[in-house]
Amino acid sequence: MSPDFLPTLRQRFGQQCSTAAALCEQHGSDEGSITAPPPMAVVFAESTQDVQDAVRLCAQHGVPIIAYGAGTSLEGHLLAVHGGISLDVSRMNQVLQVHAEDMTVTVQPGIRRKALNEAIKDLGLFFPIDPGADATIGGMTATRASGTNAVRYGTMRENVLALQAVTASGDLIRTGNRAKKSAAGYDLTRLLVGSEGTLGIFTEITLRLHPLPEAVRAATCTFASIADAVHTVIETIQMGVPIARVELLDAATVGMVNRYSQLSLREAPMLLMEFHGSPAGVQEQVEQVQAIAAEHRAQDFEWAETPEERTRLFTARHNAYFAGVQSRPGSRCITTDACVPISRLADALLESVQDAQDSAIPFFLVGHVGDGNFHFGYLIDPDDATERDRAEQLNHRLVSRAIAMDGTCTGEHGIGIHKQDFLREECGDGAIAMMRAIKAALDPLGILNPGKVFAA
Repeated sequence: MSPDFLPTLRQRFGQQCSTAAALCEQHGSDEGSITAPPPMAVVFAESTQDVQDAVRLCAQHGVPIIAYGAGTSLEGHLLAVHGGISLDVSRMNQVLQVHAEDMTVTVQPGIRRKALNEAIKDLGLFFPIDPGADATIGGMTATRASGTNAVRYGTMRENVLALQAVTASGDLIRTGNRAKKSAAGYDLTRLLVGSEGTLGIFTEITLRLHPLPEAVRAATCTFASIADAVHTVIETIQMGVPIARVELLDAATVGMVNRYSQLSLREAPMLLMEFHGSPAGVQEQVEQVQAIAAEHRAQDFEWAETPEERTRLFTARHNAYFAGVQSRPGSRCITTDACVPISRLADALLESVQDAQDSAIPFFLVGHVGDGNFHFGYLIDPDDATERDRAEQLNHRLVSRAIAMDGTCTGEHGIGIHKQDFLREECGDGAIAMMRAIKAALDPLGILNPGKVFAA
């Protein structure tokens, strides 16, 4: 890096550029357990031109640039492992166009998902992807997020229609359009969705919207065992019931959530469910699931009858991470997620639970089990190297177990730094070589979020 890089950056961006230690520290960390030195500076982009100029300056001086939204990622995506600057796009937070008749919206990358839904709710539409955290749409696109509604509405992969992105040379490209399908050329939209900021930086994102459901019902249901809960989910999906959300918590996690969110849920293996549709359609779904659950020794369904009760219930579920960390004061959480074919879900979960219990490491378990996705959080003393090593061994065995079942090392968190070895295990050397070739072709200087997905 030449000595005139920072002065040039400050000259271009003025008050939008900061080297304050506290700000750099904030932008050099995420919600995960990995640490690294902070970036040398933070630039707040307020326009597409700002993004282009920042990337061009970094390209000219060979400086890494890392896009930053809300800092809610979990696998080290934001860490400046090769130095460089953090490009904060949170001020680019506008809804640019809404086409209600086509059920599409175009937004800037820094808008958060809750703000987007607040902006469009009066149109009778909503954006269903809900990873729990109030993440930015740009970050959700970069990590191919999914979350609690994915079993019915899909993931970011299915709901991003088009992108405007700045390339590693600072050029502006557009991929896709608002049409529901296209056979025109390479699918660059799908290539960039989930690329974790390593192939381009988004400046506009066009999304598919969905009608607000006419009727919504939510319930909890407890079971004698995790196996009973999981088999209820498997049969529900195999019967084609279009359930909107179905979340699993083990008994210990329910207890953590109760204490953190001041609830009084029955502390037993639990499914949190939500049903969307017409009143008649919802009633039919409820009756089908109740019948399946009864065959697996379910306790009575407890209903969240009002929107406020539903919100409180699923907010408590989304706060399971913080509930877990608070349950062991001073702990850090090593989180992992995996996804398996629905027919192997019970095997993957039960083996992973037994493994965690045998380790004596405190843990919590939650899962978007309707699509075979589950999460473990291992709560460790950050100063105890032995505990960290045992937790990482648990993580390794869990992920390898999922891959052996023809599943994936990550259903939604992404690779970042933490799961690079598992990506090779899952995809093989040939696929990794192809990914590296794409990265080298699109980012020959290696300035876009280097060291992520696979080591630079």
